[in-house]
Amino acid sequence: QVQLVESGGGLVQAGGSLRLSCAFSGGIFIHYAMGWFRQAPGKEREFVAVISWSGGNAYYADSVKGRFTMSRDNAKKTVYLQMNSLKPEDTAVYYCAASGFVNMNVSLFDYWGQGTQVTVSS
Repeated sequence: QVQLVESGGGLVQAGGSLRLSCAFSGGIFIHYAMGWFRQAPGKEREFVAVISWSGGNAYYADSVKGRFTMSRDNAKKTVYLQMNSLKPEDTAVYYCAASGFVNMNVSLFDYWGQGTQVTVSS
């Protein structure tokens, strides 16, 4: 029933910025911790960031810490990922996901979006 739709991906140069959005529908938004994951060609899907139901606590993968910021707007039922100082290694399909609790494991997230492509050129 829950549906997640990502948007905002695109092509940017190294050092640039991009903001991804994820629209939530079909459920009670504040019941879920929300996460961002990414998957590059030939690699497994990896954790990027997660935020609690209230938006009061967010956690990041070491690879993006200090560069990416996750936030959520419960009134709009939307979650965001602000990506700054982008690097070519950030190139991947980015997925929005929902879980009943804050965690960093792909297998523990119940709902997933379709993904949005982020390509960082050098």
